[in-house]
Amino acid sequence: MARTIAKDHDQKRALILSASARLFAEEGYDRASMTQIARACGISKANIYHYYEGKDALLFDLLDSYLRRLRDRVCQMDLSDLDPVARLRRILTEVLLAYEGADHEHKVQLNAISALPDPQQEHLRAYQREMVKFMSAAIRDAAPETFGADKGKLRAVTMSVFGMLNWHYMWNAGADTEDRKGYADLVARLTLEGVQGL
Repeated sequence: MARTIAKDHDQKRALILSASARLFAEEGYDRASMTQIARACGISKANIYHYYEGKDALLFDLLDSYLRRLRDRVCQMDLSDLDPVARLRRILTEVLLAYEGADHEHKVQLNAISALPDPQQEHLRAYQREMVKFMSAAIRDAAPETFGADKGKLRAVTMSVFGMLNWHYMWNAGADTEDRKGYADLVARLTLEGVQGL
């Protein structure tokens, strides 16, 4: 007979993922153990294994949940009523707002994704590629005369924009909503005014 799912299954899974993200970010994925994760969650090690068969499975679920939420939040916005420049500004702002409160997950993504098997890495990187493609299209539409058919230039600018957004995450993790909106506007101006000379 199949085991029934506990009423608090989703809440406990969220607790495990949150505690794991913090532990992996602070201790490093390689050094963190399932025993430490169980202790951080206040549950038994046996209970952890009820949810995840091992640390790799937990890491994959953590990153899959985080990147899928980030992709959906950014790429599924309704931007149909905005002109191309306003659309780009809105996307930049949403990325920075989505990073808020996700410092541990973001650090784990940067540092531990390579610990997973290649097929799982490819699955996770597909989310990243979707966001890059979405951002790239917004940048191209905001300055079509600059990019034309020059895919190399567009990719370089797109990755530079992500570099600026990630810089803000790295050095201004405690920034509030208004700070994030202000920096998104700065990135938009640097991008749109900067590409005019390219």
